Amino acid sequence: MEVLVVGAGAMGRWTGETLATEFDIAFADRDATAAANAADDVGGRTVELDTDEAFDVVCVAVPITAAEAAIEAHANRAERAMIDVTGVMEGPVAAMRAYLPDRERVSLHPLFAPENAPGNVAAVVDEGGPVTETILEEVGDAGNHVFETDPDEHDTAMETVQAGAHTAVLAYALAADDVREEFATPISEVLSDLVGTVTDGTPRVYREIQESFEGADDVADAARRIADADGETFERLYEEAGSRHRGAGDSDS
Repeated sequence: MEVLVVGAGAMGRWTGETLATEFDIAFADRDATAAANAADDVGGRTVELDTDEAFDVVCVAVPITAAEAAIEAHANRAERAMIDVTGVMEGPVAAMRAYLPDRERVSLHPLFAPENAPGNVAAVVDEGGPVTETILEEVGDAGNHVFETDPDEHDTAMETVQAGAHTAVLAYALAADDVREEFATPISEVLSDLVGTVTDGTPRVYREIQESFEGADDVADAARRIADADGETFERLYEEAGSRHRGAGDSDS
């Protein structure tokens, strides 16, 4: 079976590398050089974006804002299944359901940068079958933890774990003064490491996350509550934060 990966960026390359043990891989990208390099890495081939070829599976690995248009454009090339790894789920799942009503459909979100693989992979199995079952097995066999969710739960979670978390880290970076390394505390060291992780990425990717998911305003409102708090109110907010954190930990256990 052959998979067409539409998009030869980091996540498209991760998908191709992950599935290459079981599938033949083809890449299509506006950047022909990127597609060729990705194909060379997995022993695959390249095709034009407007190819007339059909494939067993089409994987959409494009930026969030282009996901639904790409699904529509490439749906007729997917003979058996389509998956996406775009990072948002409600829109792509609805689009795949509309344009591929009689084929297998799965939305995947690897919750890590490809260089940090393996890790957790969220999965919405909108219409399962033998092909997507094999894909999920390959993702799991690569050392990833695949867990099922639904589009609403996923996109709501991204408001906290992506948009909110990135806002908090970037706000700290923008607010922090340059101090000597000797003044670092265990907490500030962790925050500095997080700043390095976030700012070592691609601005466009983080921009699309912020534009796609709410969460930044909630962090800004919480910071303002802390900044405006008197002593008694601060203690109450401190206790509330700890209680919410412990409650979240309990729900994960």
